[in-house]
Formats: sequence, C-alpha cells, structure tokens
Amino acid sequence: MGNWLFLPPQGSTVAAEVDALYLALVAISAFFAVLIAVLVIFLGVRYRRQSDDQVGVHIHGSTPLEILWSAVPLAIMLASFVWGAMVFFKLSRPPAHAVEYFAVGKQWMWKFQHPDGTREINILHVPVGQAIKVTMTSEDVIHDLFVPGFRVKMDVLPGRYTTVWFEAKRAGKYHLFCAEYCGAEHSRMGGWIIVQEPHDYERWLAGERGTDNRLAGPEDLYKRYACESCHRFDSTARAPQLAGLFGREVRLKDGQTVTADENYILESILQPNEKVVSGYQPIMPTFQGQMSQEEAHSLVRYIRGLEAGK
Repeated sequence: MGNWLFLPPQGSTVAAEVDALYLALVAISAFFAVLIAVLVIFLGVRYRRQSDDQVGVHIHGSTPLEILWSAVPLAIMLASFVWGAMVFFKLSRPPAHAVEYFAVGKQWMWKFQHPDGTREINILHVPVGQAIKVTMTSEDVIHDLFVPGFRVKMDVLPGRYTTVWFEAKRAGKYHLFCAEYCGAEHSRMGGWIIVQEPHDYERWLAGERGTDNRLAGPEDLYKRYACESCHRFDSTARAPQLAGLFGREVRLKDGQTVTADENYILESILQPNEKVVSGYQPIMPTFQGQMSQEEAHSLVRYIRGLEAGK
C-alpha cells in the first residue's frame, strides 16, 4: 500500500497500521456511496411514473429493514472507533525505551536538539530502528509537525509541551512540514528527517560534537541563571526544592493542587508568578525572553532528573 501513487513510502513502524485504517475507511465509504447511487438510479427507473394519471401506492414500512439499516452503520461505526482508538493509543504513547529529542517551532523554522545537546535547524538526523520521542513547544504561534512518510503529526503549542514519537524502519530522507497555518511564510516552514544506520549516525554525531553548535550543558545553565541561589537544600532556601519535584503534587498559594510535570516546570521558568507555591513569595524573575527555548528545554530535563536528597 505504501507504494501506491497517492501514498508516500511507509517509513515508520506505525505507518502500515495508519494506512490500513485509512484505506479501510475509504473502502467502506466508497462501497456505500456506490451502493446508494446505484439504488437511487435503479429505484428511480424501476418505480418511475408510467402515465399522467398514475397515482402512487402507499407502502407500509418494514421493521426488519429499519433495524438492518440502523444496525449495520452502528456496527461499522463502533468497529471503526475501536480500531481507530487502538491506533491512536499506539501513536500517542511512546515506548519506554524511546530516546528523547527536543523541537522548537518558530516562524518559520524548526530547531531540533539531540539528547547530547547537538542542535540542528530544519534537519533532524536519527538512527534507524530506534524509537524517537520528540518533545515540542513553540516560541510564537501554533505550529504542527507533520512527517507524511512516518504518518505522524502533532500540534506544537506556545507555552506548553506536546510529544510525538516514531521509529524509522529504513534509512532515507523524509520530508517534514508545518501543517498549521502560522503566517506569511508558512509554506516554506519545512525540512527533512535524515534516517541513518546506527554506525553512520554515531559517526555523524561524533563529527558534530567537534563544532560549536552544541548547547551548553544543563548543569552549566543551572549555574548561569543562578537557580541554586534560591532553590537551596538548606533552611535558607527562598524557593521550593527542585530535587524530587517531578511528578509530585504541588500545593499553590491559592489552595489549588497541580502535578509537577514538564508543562508546569516550563511555565514556572518562563512565567513564575502564574502558579506560586504555597508558603513562598513570588520573588522569582521571569526568564521569558531571557533564555532560549532550547535552554528552557534543557533545564526542564535537568530538573526532571533531579532525585530527592541530592
């Protein structure tokens, strides 16, 4: 199916399942569209008026027929829902062994960051056979990361994280697009995902480590922005401890409770006065515009990995 003219080659492990669902729905729709059209024409000809004085005959309804044409669409819709939900859950849940990359959408480019801090613009190199989880946000407006060859797409929103995952099953070059209108240059906001054999990817990554396109380490960023001056581990701390924070329930000053996930940590960095923790004063300055989205990504990942008592 992936070689049909109207479908790009199936480049990921989930592409075949998405295609099967899509083509099944198209086939069912086409079958009933043709069936209804044929019946309309046939019945129109078969029961057309034969003479000017001919009067129509009253027809009594058929209960079995009513049940049939209600039950069949219901069964098709339920089966489609279950099948679609299964594919959706698979697409929305990255495997536990997936390697996390970061992406930032910006008018009108894609900025990618590898786990080791290596950065790319409009191009992302990944190894074949490795599940890749891309955590994304936007610097300005709503974008949408769409890779037709992988059959995956996801909105990219300002001020919060969304994720998409894929596992490329063959090496090659796959086009990516922004699938959400984002301004005058929207049509030019594209790029490529280059899938390489693992040894070729490692060789490419080793070469990039020697260049200056690598992001500063998260510990360096933590010190650069003086996070430890307030988020201390002793009694002089003026802000909540970050070690062991990720995944915990946090009580806010207004009495509400929130979960400290990636979106909460990102918002606390960029807009700290939106959700002030109970027992603390809103003294943290905003870093909106003071650090890049890539640096914010790196800090979120660093805080997420801090363990309690360390």
